[in-house]
Amino acid sequence: MEDRRSFVMKIATGMAATGFVSVSEKSYASEAPMKNIFVHHVFFWLKEPKNAEARKQFENGLQGLIKVPQIQSSHIGTPVESPREVVDDSFTYSYMAFFNNKEDQTIYQTHPIHLKFIEDCQNLWEKVVVFDAMD
Repeated sequence: MEDRRSFVMKIATGMAATGFVSVSEKSYASEAPMKNIFVHHVFFWLKEPKNAEARKQFENGLQGLIKVPQIQSSHIGTPVESPREVVDDSFTYSYMAFFNNKEDQTIYQTHPIHLKFIEDCQNLWEKVVVFDAMD
């Protein structure tokens, strides 16, 4: 049990050192706003969302995609079911990438890893919607 506790504390300390979490006190989003970044948010609807093999292939493609060096941070997710009318939970995957600026996102668009992702995975989706934003 002591080894696990020690491991958890090391992870928490490491995350605090990188700025992901605060170990000593509670922090609020308003204290560390994300400024001057380019957010690229993509929603995918797979042709066969219940096909485990297709999902695995797509997930592997997304994991490869986030290796583009211009990406500063990323998030890959699946929908959370919601009864709220304003929530669209019909997509299969959400992919978000953060860039330092529009120029880095432009490089990403033609990067060989991004082009390979499209080539390898476009047959798996039936719809894609992209939202790009910058402050």
